[in-house]
Amino acid sequence: MMSYKQLSLTLALTTLLLLMASCSHTTQPMYIQRTSDTTALVQIRTPQRYLLLPIQESQPEVLVRLIGGRPEDTALDIHLAVDSIDYFVPLALPMDRESEVQIIGLGAKAIAWDSIRLSDTFTPAPADYYRPTLHYTPPYGWMNDPNGLVYLDGRYHLYYQYNPYGAKWGNMYWGHASSEDLLHWQTHEPALARDTLGHIFSGSAIIDREGQAGFGKGALLAFYTAHKMRQGKQWQAQCLAYSMDQGMSFTKYTGNPILSPHDGISDFRDPKVFWYAPNKSWYMIVSANKEMRFYRSTDLRQWDYVSAFGDGYGARPCQFECPDFFELPMEGTGVRKWVMLVNINPGGAFGGSATEYFVGNFDGKTFTPDTAPEVARWLDFGKDHYAFVTFHGTPGRVLGIPWASNWQYANVTPFKQSRGVNGLPRELFLFEAGGRSYVGARPATEVTKLRKDSITLPEARLSERVRHEDLLTPYSDSFELELELTPEAGVTQAGVVLTNKQGDRLPIFLDLSKGRVVMDRTQSGLIAFGEQATPHERESADWRKGDGLNYQNDFALSTWAPLGLCARKTYRLRLFIDRSLAELFVEGGRIAMSNLIFPRTPYTSLELFSEGGSTQIRGLHLYRLGL
Repeated sequence: MMSYKQLSLTLALTTLLLLMASCSHTTQPMYIQRTSDTTALVQIRTPQRYLLLPIQESQPEVLVRLIGGRPEDTALDIHLAVDSIDYFVPLALPMDRESEVQIIGLGAKAIAWDSIRLSDTFTPAPADYYRPTLHYTPPYGWMNDPNGLVYLDGRYHLYYQYNPYGAKWGNMYWGHASSEDLLHWQTHEPALARDTLGHIFSGSAIIDREGQAGFGKGALLAFYTAHKMRQGKQWQAQCLAYSMDQGMSFTKYTGNPILSPHDGISDFRDPKVFWYAPNKSWYMIVSANKEMRFYRSTDLRQWDYVSAFGDGYGARPCQFECPDFFELPMEGTGVRKWVMLVNINPGGAFGGSATEYFVGNFDGKTFTPDTAPEVARWLDFGKDHYAFVTFHGTPGRVLGIPWASNWQYANVTPFKQSRGVNGLPRELFLFEAGGRSYVGARPATEVTKLRKDSITLPEARLSERVRHEDLLTPYSDSFELELELTPEAGVTQAGVVLTNKQGDRLPIFLDLSKGRVVMDRTQSGLIAFGEQATPHERESADWRKGDGLNYQNDFALSTWAPLGLCARKTYRLRLFIDRSLAELFVEGGRIAMSNLIFPRTPYTSLELFSEGGSTQIRGLHLYRLGL
């Protein structure tokens, strides 16, 4: 039997141990408190800058929420690791107080619980091989549509659809990068964060030089779509934010949303704001299901409906998205016409998403296209060109940037940690071919500054295949190839083939028998992931199978463009390769073609060929590219 003294000592020791345990919890920098098998609170007692979250892309999303009173403290959808870790992403924490992070939907045995950690720094893992070196892509996370492109005080600002919490689509923010030369980009903190109104979808930015919106002269205004699900139904409306520090941070307008659809449609997004001088008014063009709607304003906050365009026009059926609207002068005459860019998904020529356009006239109320309703014209003839939008504030040229991917497979491309890349900056121009008006896209003049050392091959009259072994090796996986092809009578095909020692091949050639230029990526490298492409009903203007070449899946196919847009005897080709992206421009941009590629090792050799006759090859220049 325990004595009174022994009992007292035991009770004292027990109390001390309990106090020590309690103190250990309160002094730990981080403590995880489980409230159920799938719910827990991560309690952060010692403030640090980040909570590092382990990601496993193959796992379902769970809810992660920083508990607080800010609109941006909303539930995030994150693929937390269950049995393996692909990479980490940072969740920013308040530095002035203790905080709590709620996690809902993650099983108790998930390895994420033992891997979550605090840190004052975050350094992304080394970039994987396929991340381009010359094209902008964020250091980590997911990127899709460019947004709010604007040139302000000597800097180009690129905002973009961004998920900071994984390399798949979700948690839409506006990411932000800026550049003085369109080549060297500096990544900044996200400009607009997802909040209680929903995801921050695509939009545009303008400089309010006269202060018409009431936020001060020179304010940078961002117009964007708020998106969320309400009672199982999609809700979208247009919102406004303003910046007084040259676009580095934004304040959301307290009167948001500023524009909702009068008929309650669920697809109502991607506002593009532009100035229309004859009416001394601002206009907004918004995608509304399968049409575009125009609105007018004098104060940039109140918007009145003007008209709509699109019903029955272009590739059908498709969802209209990411509009743009601007004037272009016709090459040779200077006559100006209005151009409407319409990014569609699905409906592209080769399946999935693409950019089409309409040329016509605008009188401040109605847009009247030059083409019949059934005509579809493509800004780029590749598979991976979408959401092309132009910069505000670049007088003298219409300059824009596309997203280089396709919604059929964008979430499954073989990138790691960072998924999504922009195409080269491009200048648009208007030209005539066969008595009709077309829009061309050529690399911005700044792109030539990427050229480093080069070689020139002598002129040749080619009637067979000639292989230049290891010619590309010194140029690694980022280079530009220029050449002129003049096929003689009888030639059926002529062009180039990029190859590597793994047997990967990327043919790019004139198919004169069918009057087209072709890029064939069916053997370009990794292609099997294309079998995971999102299936869809056959689309109008779909060239994949009936008029395509070597169709295997929605990635492993050939893309082509009609040579009638050039209509000459000599064809000038300009090809850019940057690891996982191939961009072809024919005749100064009359034809543009952008395709993702995933060669298993860099292309090292160059084949030149001509079939059915001889082809004269001139001006073959090979440039090593670098920043």
